[in-house]
Formats: sequence, structure tokens, C-alpha cells
Amino acid sequence: MPERTPDVSTATVRGLKPRQLTMMGLGGAIGAGLFLGSGKGVAVAGPAILISYIVAGALVVLVMWMIGELSAANPTSGAFSAHAQNAFGPVAGYTVGWLYWVQLAVVTAAEANGAATILTGILGESVVGIAVPPTWVLSVVFMAVFTVVNMFAVSKYGEFEFWFAFLKVGVILAFLVVGILMLLGVLPGHEGGLSNFTDFAPTGIAGVGAGLLIVIFAFGGTEIVAIAAGETADPQKSVATAIRTVAWRIVLFYIGTVFIIVAILKPSQADAPEGPFAAVLNVAGLPAAGSIMALIAVFALLSALNANIYAASRMMHSLAQRNYAPAAIKRTASNSVPRRAVLLTVSFGFIASILEAIFPGKVLETLLSIVGSTIIMVWISVSASQITLRHRRERENPGVKSTTYRMPLFPFLSYLTVALLVLIIVVAMLDPATRTQLLLTVTATILIALTGIFVTRRTEQPTAVHADTHE
Repeated sequence: MPERTPDVSTATVRGLKPRQLTMMGLGGAIGAGLFLGSGKGVAVAGPAILISYIVAGALVVLVMWMIGELSAANPTSGAFSAHAQNAFGPVAGYTVGWLYWVQLAVVTAAEANGAATILTGILGESVVGIAVPPTWVLSVVFMAVFTVVNMFAVSKYGEFEFWFAFLKVGVILAFLVVGILMLLGVLPGHEGGLSNFTDFAPTGIAGVGAGLLIVIFAFGGTEIVAIAAGETADPQKSVATAIRTVAWRIVLFYIGTVFIIVAILKPSQADAPEGPFAAVLNVAGLPAAGSIMALIAVFALLSALNANIYAASRMMHSLAQRNYAPAAIKRTASNSVPRRAVLLTVSFGFIASILEAIFPGKVLETLLSIVGSTIIMVWISVSASQITLRHRRERENPGVKSTTYRMPLFPFLSYLTVALLVLIIVVAMLDPATRTQLLLTVTATILIALTGIFVTRRTEQPTAVHADTHE
């Protein structure tokens, strides 16, 4: 049966500029994972957490190359969900799409709560005699503000996120400079040198394994490039540029900043409430700078929150266009924004924030444990889809270069990616905490797949998912 062309009222527009796409990729990845999660990783594994970051960084680069090829061949907001559907059928597309949406819905609530927690820590109980609202109230306010931001036309949203991400990148570069000066003994508070590395792995390989899922979760967000490709001008060229730029910068920022943190802070100092960035600057005797850095961490979390609302709403809109979500979600507003998808996405965050206030320390922690390994499942789907679709294209069009961006050294690096993912799963299974998290995510994946079997059998399915239709 031929595919129907979506009505104008369900179409999006190619309103994002290449520079916005690049900064969105950076902004999506630089959030809670770096500003807060890195401290937790150091506390678990000590300086050996660098091994986790190097392995995860190499994996991120490989996965992004795969995403680049898939998105250049078929730029759609359904991204890896659509690619999985093209490679393995409707149930795979349904499962990957909804699993990713659930993950982002939970993460947005966690980021809003994390930003609110840091901000209340900075402000204290009152400011100029005015009581500071409780954490959950600030969390709800943040969710409301960025709901409004995501209602803007995609070009305006992209510009907002560009400058938000630009701020984070500037702060990280400044932090790297300060950290290097401390290690050289130029700034007070640290005698210089790398004495912390004498006890490189205080918890052994178990610590590296325990820190691995923390690190993988931290790198999550880079995949927003694939989702935003569907709304970017000249997506084939823009995606290739963004992938090349984002991949190495993220690895540099993460590994560079974590190196500074482990070289200056003891593991017991790294998991400070204000975050490891502020803790490093406090060691340097710059408490005001530490408070400013904590405030920057708030902005970083809010930027990632903003990016995740965007990514989740576009994924839900794509699912609706494939009849995997209520038909009403297909509709877009006059500015071509899928506002109903935005509202449904953030409603989950509002509910989670309120429940967290009623049951502090339980709701978000439980939800995050369920979706904590989701990024691994998504990357597995990306790897399997890229290998399958690349072989299919080469079989159907022998000798023809079918895309403007292709995975280097195929198939060797593609299979190396699969091997690294298997390694991470094996190492994670060795630690009770990460094993539980991984098994919970697998269980959630299976449950979504079972609902997918039911839904896809009862809805009209296209033979393939192609690039988005735009106004």
C-alpha cells in the first residue's frame, strides 16, 4: 500500500542552521552527566574512572559515526527508531522509539530536580529576606519555563539552545585552563603534580565497571543530532559537519575535565553536593568562583533539559506519524511545532517532580534505575541498524556511494562498536548495582516490545520510513 503524504498540519520545517545543530549536539551531552555524574564516577573508581571515560569516549565516536551515516541517508526526527524500523520491522521501530522517549521523560525530570537542588544549595534558605522556594517548586518552575521555550518555532528554539550550549563550552574551557594552572602549581590550593595517581585504582576493576554505566549515561545526549537532522537545512551536509565536530569535542571536554578533577580531588571530595567543578575551584581558594561554577552547572542542566524536551517531543511526533501514538499528536501548530507532543512529554516531568516532593529520594532514583541503561539499548539498535542497512544498500546498489557520509573502515569499525557494547554489558553484569540497573532496563525493553507487537498488528504500517515531509 503506498504511503500517504502527511498533511501540512502534521509537517515540520527545516528551520535549524548547521551551527545550531552542532551546538545542540554539544548541549545535549554536556549536562548532569558531566557537571554532577563525573563526581560520582570519581568517587566510585578514583583516577581509574579515566579508563571508563576513554572506553566510553571511543564508543561514542564510533556510534556517532554510525548515526552520521544513517542520518545522512535518511534524515528524519524518528532517527534511530526509524532506522531500526527500516532494518528490522515495525516492532523494532516502536520499541526503540518509546524506550528512548521514556528515558528522556525521566531524565528531564531528573535534570530539573538537579538544577533546583544546586540552586537551593547556592541560595540557602532566603535571599535578601525572601524565602527561597522548596526544591520541588523550583523544579516545576524550570519545567514550565522550558515548556514555553519549546513552543517557539524551531529556528528560535535552535538559537536559544545555541547560546545556552555556547555558555557551557566557554565555561568548560575556562575550567580546563584553571585546572592546568593548578596542576602546574601556578595557582594556590594545590601543590601541583599528579600525586593522586599513585593510588590509581583504589577499588580495582570492579570500580571501573561500576563507573562505566555512570559514564555511558553521561555521554547520552549526543544522539540529538540525529533527531534534529530532520529539521535542519541541507541535512546531509549539516549532519556530517556536526558529527565530525561534536564527536572529538565531547571526548576532549569529558576526558580533559575528568583528568583535572581526579588530579586535584580525592575520591571522597569529588561527589560534593555542589558538584566536582565547584569543589575544584574551592580547593584553589576561589569560593566565589566555586559558587559561580555551581550556578553555571544549573544553566548546564537547564540547557540539557531544554534539549531533551525537544528530542523527546520530536520522537513522540515521529511515533504518532507512524501510528504508534495517538493520532492527535501528529498535528503541529501554526509555527510547525508539535506542541501536543511537547506538552505530553513535560507532563511526565511535572508529575515526577511533584511525586519526588511527596516521596523524596525515591521516585526519581527508582525511575533512573529503570532507564539507566537505556542508552546502551539505543546504541545497540544504532549499531545493528547501520550494519544491516549498509549491507542492504551495497547489495542493492553495488559500487554506488549511496550516502554523503559513511562509516569509516566499514565493516571493521562497525563490528568493533558491537564488541565494545558487549564488553560494557559483560563488565556491568559483574557489579550487583549495575547488573540490577541493566536487567531493569532489559525488562522495560521487553515490556515495550510486547506492547509493540500488539499495536503494530492493529495499525496501518508503511513499508519503510523515509525522510520527514516539510512545509
